[in-house]
Amino acid sequence: MAKFYDAITPELRSFMEAQHIFFIATAAENSRINLSPKGMDSLRVLDERTVAYLDLTGSGNETAAHLKADGRITMMFCSFDAAPLILRLYGRGRLILKSDPAWPDMISRFRPLPGARQIVVVDVQSVQTSCGFGVPYYEFKGERPALIDWALKKGEIGLEEYRRRYNRLSIDGLPSDTVNDAAHPQ
Repeated sequence: MAKFYDAITPELRSFMEAQHIFFIATAAENSRINLSPKGMDSLRVLDERTVAYLDLTGSGNETAAHLKADGRITMMFCSFDAAPLILRLYGRGRLILKSDPAWPDMISRFRPLPGARQIVVVDVQSVQTSCGFGVPYYEFKGERPALIDWALKKGEIGLEEYRRRYNRLSIDGLPSDTVNDAAHPQ
């Protein structure tokens, strides 16, 4: 049976922080719904109504474009071990970019990860738990090193070029507004 909460309880916070993977869902009007897995110790619970995750450079930047256009975001956490549980956070998301005055304080909350492009902050409006009985068991074997290795090989200049080329627009043509074109005109 689903249960709703007004805020993240201490028990739910512990559950969230123990998970190796979580999922982010966003959409904008007339766009495809995006659902992305996240991991690599990138989540921080800031308080009972605010969470943040460090977002790394990837093949697209749908989340940023959707948050700019709409702002709605859902996060989902699942237990894959003996205690079944699904936890969803419903809220409004916003970005903190490297050019933002809040970046130094926020980035200090995370371990350094090559390829970091933005921090997604979620202002939680509603919290929901459900049984999770249909979620299978899985055993965590470790983080994949491929994304970190790729970012290290690209270097910061290569990552900036990649983001300008591949992260400027969503797959539906929505602007992400996360690329600093003034510093690097085309």
